Amino acid sequence: MISWRTLTEQDFPMLGRWLAEPHVARWWQHETSATAVARDFGAAARGEEPSDDLLVLLDGRPVGLLQRSRYADYPDHAAELAPIIEVPAEAVCIDYLIGDPQLIGTGLGTRVIRSIVEATWNDYPNAPSIVVPVSAANRGSWRALEKAGLRRVAEGEMTPDNPLDDRDHYVYEAVRPPAGS
Repeated sequence: MISWRTLTEQDFPMLGRWLAEPHVARWWQHETSATAVARDFGAAARGEEPSDDLLVLLDGRPVGLLQRSRYADYPDHAAELAPIIEVPAEAVCIDYLIGDPQLIGTGLGTRVIRSIVEATWNDYPNAPSIVVPVSAANRGSWRALEKAGLRRVAEGEMTPDNPLDDRDHYVYEAVRPPAGS
């Protein structure tokens, strides 16, 4: 069973190890020292930032990280997408990682994405959609989005997280289902 809880400062050592894993470091480009992890994730863990940093659990065991936020709370993100696609202010963005390399390629990412999409409709009642930009080079990520039911709605250039990548990005979207469905 997939569940999650708010990331806490006690989770930072594990998160630092995950961020150092080659399959994560390739796409996340985070420093992994204790100081850097506390700097980058501390405000959300303390509730000082308007985003959800969630520890993903599989049958109660930590396996990954979900980040979820409204574009209205991070206007720079919406502005970067503006030349590619119009993003409603109340739309939500997600990001995710599976920390354990043994779990890559098992379908877990797709299951996690499906779960957070479903929960988002309840957690963010004003969100008309979930809009997720992803590097075109990150085939595993965009395939997981597709398998979870998100549709590719745009393509364009954005600044990549990893300077080794080109600027090509795909934008995926899940639209809130009609009431009662």
